[in-house]
Amino acid sequence: MRLTTTLSALAIMAAGAVSAADVVDITYSDTVPENDPRSEILKTAFGECLGEGFNFKAYHGATLFKQGTELTAMQRGNLDMGNLAIFDFYNQVPSTSVLGTPFLFRDYEHMRAVYSSDVLADLEAEIEAQAGVKILAYPYIGARHLGYKGDKQIMTPADLEGVKLRMPGGEGWQFVGSAMGATPVPVAFTEVYTALQTGAIDGQDNGFPATYSMKFHEVMDYIGTTSHLIAANEFTMSLDKWNSLDAAQQAKVQECADNFEAALDASTLQLEKDLRTKIEESGVKVYMPDNAAFQEHVLGVYRDSKYSEQWPEGLVEAIQAVK
Repeated sequence: MRLTTTLSALAIMAAGAVSAADVVDITYSDTVPENDPRSEILKTAFGECLGEGFNFKAYHGATLFKQGTELTAMQRGNLDMGNLAIFDFYNQVPSTSVLGTPFLFRDYEHMRAVYSSDVLADLEAEIEAQAGVKILAYPYIGARHLGYKGDKQIMTPADLEGVKLRMPGGEGWQFVGSAMGATPVPVAFTEVYTALQTGAIDGQDNGFPATYSMKFHEVMDYIGTTSHLIAANEFTMSLDKWNSLDAAQQAKVQECADNFEAALDASTLQLEKDLRTKIEESGVKVYMPDNAAFQEHVLGVYRDSKYSEQWPEGLVEAIQAVK
């Protein structure tokens, strides 16, 4: 009897050891603060979704890897997953710069339709081949709009002539402003409020959350919902890590990545809606410009510039054709 009990106990212990050995460890890093709602969404929509077969360890606030170093860390085998920005790929996969082009997407629905289609399949394959990572999802993080002081609505690029539009520093950002028809002015983010107040600049191009949190709406009259940059992160896993998973594990990771994408999309859209309402209630007039005119003009400027040199042939047109 004692021998049977002992053997049973050993069998249970052995089964437990095998089960523990089968658990997949996934280490993740991003720059979002741990107390940010996005971190909680990641924990629940992705981490808890994975279940007992995975041990998901997330490091937030750039505590494990500094911003911009996550891709290299994945390539070196020091990190399994990260939530990257498209510009993180520019140096290694220059063709990805097409996804950072202003007015590439008409609106959120168009952006989501593009990412849900197979139109980017060749580009994603190129990323896997050249960067050694797999993009699992494209969670939406918000759109940028045209906010400014003045006494009339800006409807087309021609209306922006002579308007001093604050853009982040850097040649690429400054080109966004000039391509839209404005006179771009580099101003530090923390100095935008004062610059608007004093007239050093006429406008800025942040989304509703940043505009509200920094109180830019207090010194603006209009916001044109240009949505000129509709931003989504690249929720990414090391290709070596992905290939180490069996088919069932890969399916589970992809299911939970899709779950995270949907949850963050919903949260971001609701936040934008709520803050738009608060900004409108403060007296700022929010309206939609002639975005088709902006899109045609800006994409034309980009096509004639050095910034289109690495675009995959026909991809912009294929993206535009997605309904």
